[in-house]
Amino acid sequence: MPRRALPLFALLAGAASALGFAPLDLWPLTLIGVAVLVGLTLEARTVRGAALIGWMFGVGQFVISLNWIATAFTYQAAMPPIMGWVTVVLLSMFLALYPGIAAALTRAWPGGRISRVFVFAAAWMLTEWLRGHVLSGFAWNPLGAAWLNVWLVAQSAGIVGALGLSGLAVLAGGLIAIVGLKRDVRSAVAIVAFCVIMSLIRPDVAPAPLTGPLVHLIQPNIGQGAKYDDPVAHVERYLALSRQAIGPAPHRQAITIWSESAVLDLVAEDPALRAHLASFLSPGDLLLFGGESLIRNFDGTPAAATNSLFVLDSNANLLGRYDKSHLVPLGEYVPARPLMTRLGIARLAPGAIDFLPGPGPRTLTLPGFPAAGIQICYEVIFPAAIVDEAHRPAWIVNISNDAWFGAWGPPQHLAQARLRAIEEGLPIARVTPTGISAVIDAHGRVVASIGPHVMSTLSLRLPPPLPPTLFARFAHWTSFALGLTLLAAAVALRRRI
Repeated sequence: MPRRALPLFALLAGAASALGFAPLDLWPLTLIGVAVLVGLTLEARTVRGAALIGWMFGVGQFVISLNWIATAFTYQAAMPPIMGWVTVVLLSMFLALYPGIAAALTRAWPGGRISRVFVFAAAWMLTEWLRGHVLSGFAWNPLGAAWLNVWLVAQSAGIVGALGLSGLAVLAGGLIAIVGLKRDVRSAVAIVAFCVIMSLIRPDVAPAPLTGPLVHLIQPNIGQGAKYDDPVAHVERYLALSRQAIGPAPHRQAITIWSESAVLDLVAEDPALRAHLASFLSPGDLLLFGGESLIRNFDGTPAAATNSLFVLDSNANLLGRYDKSHLVPLGEYVPARPLMTRLGIARLAPGAIDFLPGPGPRTLTLPGFPAAGIQICYEVIFPAAIVDEAHRPAWIVNISNDAWFGAWGPPQHLAQARLRAIEEGLPIARVTPTGISAVIDAHGRVVASIGPHVMSTLSLRLPPPLPPTLFARFAHWTSFALGLTLLAAAVALRRRI
């Protein structure tokens, strides 16, 4: 193949690797795509050439896997829908810098092929961690998410986290690349076959009895285009579905959960609204729902807002509140607002004021029920940042609004919630207005779910938590330890082929 065509080949390999993420879950294609990336990087003549190959791979992977972002622009009156795809491409070109850096570091390593594969795995983990932190971070679709349906590998997220799974994916792809460069086709096929067999292995880990609190998940199927049309009618739909979920059977104490931004009116300032929302609750029941609070100036005018989850009891008392901490730039706040306003850069979310971030992970005490950790929307994609380990909860509530995430966004969001469940050893109840709403056990398995674009309810008892995992105890230090181990192996093997 002409060397000028290698970047294009890397672009195609990146696009193929994206098919291993949800919703397609064709994870062998991810390993093959990574194998091509590693092989091209190992054979690159210069560090700059390797960086270009890694960057092109990243562009291909992110453009395909983040296609759902373009859908958001169909709900933005200030910009034409075509700007959605422009944004996807530009964002992908930026995010692709991270795999480009990993490839450059690999090519710069003074060792043989095997040694460089270990360096590549460690460098990928490092740059993926940076991707989750630089400029507020965007940790969506770590490479390790492709392992979710390979049980034996996926469960190791409880030890080394999603970053560690990504390192293992690069190692597996690198092994395929090594035998491929040696033109040992039989060995390459054997490795892929072994990985497929691994995916079929399900150890005898029976689902735990559902003995936790009874929860009612309410999914009203209110699309983003209709979200602001008639907020009063939407609340009535939530209430009707909640009464339907409870049913005529003898009362069982339960928690009802509504999605992010389920109530757009100011609940904290309106006692009559709180009483109306609590009308279906029996004594001992709780309602958890998403809404907003205003922060006002001295003269009463709104200065900022919070994206919040509220806890309401049957007496219409607000028992707790969690404010979203990890906000979406240009979605929930405008960085350097005066400058951005002059440039005419509009937000994807309506409104003239910014949201302010909350203090971070928090465990809410729920009278009569196990304490819960709260995560709103895409906060759940950030490993080691979703639980207050000083006050470890028994479960996690993740409310979201995936209504503007297209067809691929909701299943990818669900997949990342599954990774957090494995990492923390905690069950998750996840509720969105249009799906996918689900209950996830502490092994990351979906116990039950409501599919996309369905109006329905889901009532069941939660699965139990596991003891704190190694990752829950030490967070990214376990990933760091794996990275150091990979580098040590690279040093030990630097003189091998």
